[in-house]
Amino acid sequence: MKGTVEVTDLFRGAYLLASGGSLADVRVRTNGRRIATFLITGNDLDRLDSDYRCGRALVNPVQLRESLNHLRDAMFSKLREQNPASPKGYAVANPASRKRYAGTRGRARDDRQREDRGHQARR
Repeated sequence: MKGTVEVTDLFRGAYLLASGGSLADVRVRTNGRRIATFLITGNDLDRLDSDYRCGRALVNPVQLRESLNHLRDAMFSKLREQNPASPKGYAVANPASRKRYAGTRGRARDDRQREDRGHQARR
């Protein structure tokens, strides 16, 4: 019987895809933070979902990895559509946080240039 399941759990969605489901849609909702929802269609999704929740799920690990990558790609494409990246190639959610990070970079750089590197030889 053909069914539809809406999931937010990336691993659960990947299991359903690796078990024969297909990705129908990716939706992103925002309520304080962005949450991706995957709409998966296929046969026997209720049984597969029950197996996953009860710990009886068995799947080919290579197919699971491919399904995870597929879901991640679809999710990030949808997120990029809604929030395009800055000209430098990364999205800037809060510019003030970049300034705080930039202030700590100088100290980290100086730490790498220390004369005493004995702690590195003791590995």
